[in-house]
Amino acid sequence: MTETTGSAARTRMGKVEFILLMAMMGGVVAFAIDAMLPALPRIGAELSPDALNRAQLIVTSFVFGMGLGTFLVGPLSDAFGRKPVILAGSVIFALAALVAIITTSLELLIVSRIFQGFGVSAARIVSMAIIRDLYSGREMARLMSFVTMVFTLVPAIGPLIGSGIIALAGWRGVFGSFVIFTAIYSLWMTTRLTEPLPSAKRQPFRATTLWHAVKEVMSDRTVVLATAVMTLCFAALWASLSSIQQIMGDTFGRPSEFPYWFGMIALIAGAASLMNAALVMRFGMRSLVNVALGGQVVACLLALVVLRLDLPPGTQFAIYVAWQASVFAMVSLTLGNLTSLAMEPLGHIAGMAASVISGIATVGSVLLAIPIGLAFDGTPVPLILGVLVCTLLGRVIMVRLKRVEEFAG
Repeated sequence: MTETTGSAARTRMGKVEFILLMAMMGGVVAFAIDAMLPALPRIGAELSPDALNRAQLIVTSFVFGMGLGTFLVGPLSDAFGRKPVILAGSVIFALAALVAIITTSLELLIVSRIFQGFGVSAARIVSMAIIRDLYSGREMARLMSFVTMVFTLVPAIGPLIGSGIIALAGWRGVFGSFVIFTAIYSLWMTTRLTEPLPSAKRQPFRATTLWHAVKEVMSDRTVVLATAVMTLCFAALWASLSSIQQIMGDTFGRPSEFPYWFGMIALIAGAASLMNAALVMRFGMRSLVNVALGGQVVACLLALVVLRLDLPPGTQFAIYVAWQASVFAMVSLTLGNLTSLAMEPLGHIAGMAASVISGIATVGSVLLAIPIGLAFDGTPVPLILGVLVCTLLGRVIMVRLKRVEEFAG
C-alpha cells in the first residue's frame, strides 16, 4: 500500500478483508445480472408475451444505466470522497429495485433496471478508484484479478439463487434480494473502511476541471486503445449473458439445467482469474491479454466449424458449453489487466479516469451487444460470430497498442 492512505485503510481492516469488501462491491453487479437470468422466460411471458426476445433488455438496460452512471460517480467521488458516493448509489439501486417489485409493464421494469444500473455504478467504479488510491502497477493488476474473479464466481451461484427465490417468491422476489445484498456491503463499508481519499487530495466538482480531466484521459493513446479493447471484451460478455439462457433453454432444451451449467462455466472463469493473478506478476498484463484474445479467436473459428457438422445434439451442446466457458475465461484474463493498463498513467485523477474509461467501455459494449443478442435465431451461431468479430478486432488493436508504446518508449 502507498503512503498515508494505505496506512489509514489498514487501521480497521487488513488486506484480505479489503479484497473481500472490494470484491463484494464488484460482485453486486454480477449478482444483479445473473440472478435475473432464470427469470427472463417468466418476465417475457408475463410482460411481453408477443415479443419474448425483448426480455433480453432486462440485462442490457441494466448495463446501459451502469455505463451512464460511471461518467458521474468517479468525479463525484474525487470531490466528496469515496464512501458517500457509494452509499448514495446504493440508495438509488435499492429504490429502483422496489419499483421493479411493483411494476406491471416491461417498459417500467426496463426503466427501473436503468436506474438500478445507474446506482450500482458507484460500487463498481468507486471501488476501482479505491484500489487505485492504495495500489499501483502489477500489484494493482493482481488485486483487480481477485475482484474480477468474484465478478465471474458470483454467476456460479447467482442463477441458482435466483431460481430458488423465483420458486419461493416469483421473479419479483429476486429484486428484494438485491436490496438485502446492497444493504450488507453498505453497512460493512461504513463500519470497517476508513475513507481512502483524504480531504486534502479531493478535487472540486467543477465543469472546467472535469473537462480538462476528460481531455487528459482521452489524449493518452495507450488509455484510448486499452479502453477500445475493453469495450470489445465487455461486448462479448454482455452478448453472451443476454443469449445464454435462450440458447440453453430454447436451442438445446435444457432450461431446468441452466443454473448448473452456468455455474460450471462461471467456476472455469473463476479459475482463469486465479491463474491471471498468479501469472500477471511474471508475464505482465499485455502478454496475457494478447494470449487470451488470440485463443478466443481460435476457439470461435473451431466452434463455428464443428457446430456445422451433423453431430448429435448432446455433442453440439457440449461444444457450445466448452466454447461459452472459453469466452468467460477470456473475460477473466483480459478485463482486470486492461483496466490496469488504462488506469496506470492516471493515478492522480483515479476517480475521473475510472469513470471515463468504464463509462465509454460499458455504454459502447452495450450498443455492440444488443444487436448480437437480438440476432438470436434459435442457434448459437450469431453469438459466436459476434464474439469472433469482437475478439479479432481486440487482438488487432493490441498490436497497435504495442507499436504506440514502442514508439513512445
